Amino acid sequence: MRKFLVAAGAAALLLPLAGCGSGTDGGSGGTVTVHVGYQSKTINTVTAGTLLRSLGYFERQLDALGRRDGHTYKVDWQDYATGAPITAQMVAGKIDVGSMGDYPLLINAARGAQLRQPTEMVSVTGYNLRGGLNTVVTAPGSQLTDLGGLRGKKVSTSIGSAADGTLVRALQQRGIDPDKDLHKLNQQPAVGASALQAGSVDALSQFVAWPGQLVFEGKAAALYDGSALDLPTFHGVTVRTAFATERPAVVDAFLAAQIQATDYLHAHPLEAARKVASATGLPPEVVYLYNGPGGIATFDPTLKPQLLAAFAQDVPVLASEKLVGKIDISHFANDTFIRRAVGADYDRQVASLANPAPVAGTDPVCGGAVTDPATASEVWPKGATATVPLRTPSCLLRYLAAHPASGIGAAYVPDALTGTRWFAGHAVWAVDPSAAPDARYQPFVTRENARSWLAKHPGAHLVDFAQAVAGAA
Repeated sequence: MRKFLVAAGAAALLLPLAGCGSGTDGGSGGTVTVHVGYQSKTINTVTAGTLLRSLGYFERQLDALGRRDGHTYKVDWQDYATGAPITAQMVAGKIDVGSMGDYPLLINAARGAQLRQPTEMVSVTGYNLRGGLNTVVTAPGSQLTDLGGLRGKKVSTSIGSAADGTLVRALQQRGIDPDKDLHKLNQQPAVGASALQAGSVDALSQFVAWPGQLVFEGKAAALYDGSALDLPTFHGVTVRTAFATERPAVVDAFLAAQIQATDYLHAHPLEAARKVASATGLPPEVVYLYNGPGGIATFDPTLKPQLLAAFAQDVPVLASEKLVGKIDISHFANDTFIRRAVGADYDRQVASLANPAPVAGTDPVCGGAVTDPATASEVWPKGATATVPLRTPSCLLRYLAAHPASGIGAAYVPDALTGTRWFAGHAVWAVDPSAAPDARYQPFVTRENARSWLAKHPGAHLVDFAQAVAGAA
């Protein structure tokens, strides 16, 4: 992986060098300030940002390091909405460690290489092997039923982001030119969300957690599930090479802290969701959709070959947006630090694609252990300190039928076609009368996914959520 090759390049609009700091304020025995750029609301990065900051693990690791080397360490946390300003600050020498998505990571590498301020990716935060971290949504009640309906429409996205990549690829698969056949607006996520609600755009393509938040709040409906692309998308940690060379022990400390935060996320998912919600203003139920057991995001810091290989397929999209040309960034993916942090178990962990935090437990409705991630469902009762695991979506519907809706905080089910976890009350439901009772009702993120499934299941048909609950009962 140290020699991972991909063709990428520098943007046409280059970022100027604004400084050349190293993150240090003194020599031996002095104060070292580590500047960390993160995206609090991009909740796939919480183990290197929001959650890590709230837990204080990095500071504790640095305190321990300081007792060994005589330095005093401070952390300067800098919060941004997207990866672009983090890259700008990194190539200016003003951020030492940053976290961002796969497309911004490529731009980070390309700009760093061209401006001779190289960076390297040292770990992964959250990933989804099929691409489910990105979603295209429309306004509730929209007449749009699939991406084909976007011809001639206005679509908001953030150019250069993974969400834009999902949109471009999905449109191209349908023979739609994203530059000529629709009006694509380059907007920050919050601006695009407001535009969708105001009716000034017809659809919004964004990354976690914007689609889930808008859908949960009844402000949007899913149009396209990024998992339909079946191409990995992920977020990772990048460091300035000069800083990593000068302060390798600090990078080791950061990754040790990231691993601690990942372990905390897996061991205390509800508490972690509440911490992130408190820091960001996001509903905890939305954070849990992505970051909870069996969530849309899998958290594993190792540099998996499947994720790195996806970089090569990202480059043409960035090139089409004139964000990159061609440049050798063969040393960008560097597993030296994370391999050292994980230790002897690294090779096993990097080879595993199983979610280390699956939905598990005993189903109180249908009985038996919850073991199949393809059907495992979950209910989070309001105010509860534990969730209720269910073996299948049909079992979940039966649970909902037996409990008042006022007592349900959120209910989660996996898309029967793509596996993307979604809110049961906002899913598209189908019923197959010929199926066994525990498998009779099937949920989907989008109508497009449901249609694909129905085409292979004669006799099955769509029902609304209320009908599904009543029928399952």
